[in-house]
Amino acid sequence: MFPLEFPISVMGKFRKKDLRVLDPFCGRGTTIFAARLKGHQAYGIDCSPIAIAIARAKLAETVDSDVMALAEEILQSETEVVVPEGEYWEWAYSAATLQEVCKLREGLKGLRSDAANLLRAICLGALHGPLTLRVDTRSYFSNQMPRTFASKPDYSVRFWKAKALKPVPVDVLKVIKNRVTRLKLDSLPECEGMSRVSAADSRLARGYASVPETIDLVITSPPYYGMRTYVADQWLRNWFLGGLPEVPYGEKNPLSHQSPEAFAESLAQVWDRVGERLSAKGRMFVRFGAIPSRKAKPREIMLASLEHSRFSWKVCHVRRAESAASGKRQACHMGDRVKSDAIAEHDYEISL
Repeated sequence: MFPLEFPISVMGKFRKKDLRVLDPFCGRGTTIFAARLKGHQAYGIDCSPIAIAIARAKLAETVDSDVMALAEEILQSETEVVVPEGEYWEWAYSAATLQEVCKLREGLKGLRSDAANLLRAICLGALHGPLTLRVDTRSYFSNQMPRTFASKPDYSVRFWKAKALKPVPVDVLKVIKNRVTRLKLDSLPECEGMSRVSAADSRLARGYASVPETIDLVITSPPYYGMRTYVADQWLRNWFLGGLPEVPYGEKNPLSHQSPEAFAESLAQVWDRVGERLSAKGRMFVRFGAIPSRKAKPREIMLASLEHSRFSWKVCHVRRAESAASGKRQACHMGDRVKSDAIAEHDYEISL
């Protein structure tokens, strides 16, 4: 997850006022949001339902009152919901809070308005996170948990029992209102053109059906080689979006993680699709790194992926990105369980 400053600084290099920007691994929509702030058209592709839900909120054009009205309507409805059962759920949320979370989950199913897209993302962000000393200042619905990933059920229950952390009722509507207010929706610019986020495999041509034939700029950060547990790490958010109330092990990945070479070859398929749309004077900026547990050199993988592409790519510049150990790693939220140092990421500026 790169910071907002990265895509904004890249866009600042270009004089054109109406850039068409693409991120084929859009994740939570940082590039998409940066393009919106700078007045450019934005197009994102990702295969993760969690990422898509959050990225689409970055393009939502709505106001506080509409989001809150929808939240209140759902919570006040008489809709019967299925509440997950088991020791984990009894410790993760108070019974009253879990009931309201399930109402929001059910009420948002199938809704695609801007207000719904934003409320859905707000709920995903508030679904789990650390506690505050006072209940009335809570920003999350859950008992003590990391905010960036959902700890697994058995570990969580052992932790809560050892710390005697019983869940307490949370004012769900107040949490949502505080988060909506912080977003300052009335200060956001309108989206330019036909900006859109698509749920698709970015290796395949059909995933680009909503992308213009010509793109000026690509800013992206592909998954790390060996990072295959995104949905499993986000299992609670996956449940909120309609998945089963359990960890989905064995998830499928569009990019092959069998070997560095296989990963580079599948990544090259994405560069093929990008090359079909990137303008002659266009540029591609890629932030690329790796996870310490895999004995692979990210620079070699990145360069190999360009070589495997059917387009002749030229690497114009390679720069070391800001430290990956600057406190923004998901692993940092696991305290003493972190046994490795982050691997430095690099930014690649690439042209045809």
